Amino acid sequence: MPAPRVLVTGGTGFIGSHVLRRLSSPQDGATPPALRLLTRRRTLPAALPPGVGTVHGDLADPASLRGVCDGVDVLLHLAAHIGGDEERCHAVNAQGTASLLAEAARAGVGRIIQLGTAAVYGNGPHRGEAEGAIAVAPVSPTSVSRHAGERRVLEAGGTVLRPHLVYGAGDVWVVPALADLVRRVPHWVDGGRALVSMVGADDLARAVAALVLRPVPGIEGQVLHAGHPEPVRVRELVSVVAGHLGLPLPQGEVSAARAAELLGADGDPLRARRLTLFTVDHWYDSTRLWELAGCRPGPGFAEGFGRYAPWYRDALAARRA
Repeated sequence: MPAPRVLVTGGTGFIGSHVLRRLSSPQDGATPPALRLLTRRRTLPAALPPGVGTVHGDLADPASLRGVCDGVDVLLHLAAHIGGDEERCHAVNAQGTASLLAEAARAGVGRIIQLGTAAVYGNGPHRGEAEGAIAVAPVSPTSVSRHAGERRVLEAGGTVLRPHLVYGAGDVWVVPALADLVRRVPHWVDGGRALVSMVGADDLARAVAALVLRPVPGIEGQVLHAGHPEPVRVRELVSVVAGHLGLPLPQGEVSAARAAELLGADGDPLRARRLTLFTVDHWYDSTRLWELAGCRPGPGFAEGFGRYAPWYRDALAARRA
């Protein structure tokens, strides 16, 4: 089977850069796909893997997308706008995705894979549910608009992967948010008993690449949870991160309500959401993804985080400087 021709959006972002590297050097002697990166920049992004072409286009400018999907077999949609105002989120995540899908339909693209987010499920608790067993209840402009984009992908027969928390080189949100929470609330919140779904960026990239490189029948119009099969207890999560990064461990125990007071989360939706992510169960049955992708999910969190600890230490030192 010839290698597919793939258009990638968001290929220079945190997760996208890991996926692009994986696709440009596939394992087991497979022929690398022909990769085309959609970029808003007029100049080439730095440090692109060899053999990756570029095409100019802006998800917020539908006219600029004309022709970007010509000759493409697979659309790999990894781009998303995170945070900011509601109008910008809608323009990129919802309307931009719709415009991209219209262009893909015009060009006859055969397969569509999108990186979505488990944030569309809302604040939880979620305890090991499989795909289709949780009602969608987004709570922020980002997750509302991303769900709108996901819905359009599913209606077009595409596949949506929904990770929860992704860690690895390039992460500027998950582990930094956890470190900030521990600094502001230096106590175990409800004993650190909450369970969360995590996945290493390289492990997620491996699964995404596997779905891109070979057609998997039966996943058209389907959602796949994209985490490690084993959830991580927050007490372990904090202990592992603190041990590798030289952070003090929390002392004593407080309730989630008291933690919200210490964090100043009342009236601050962003802080309240971050607190919820690490104090309420958010874990999802992800076994189907790994079975369909035909690859292993990688080590558990304690070992997996160790691969990235040097990068996080350097990033933490740079922030302090």
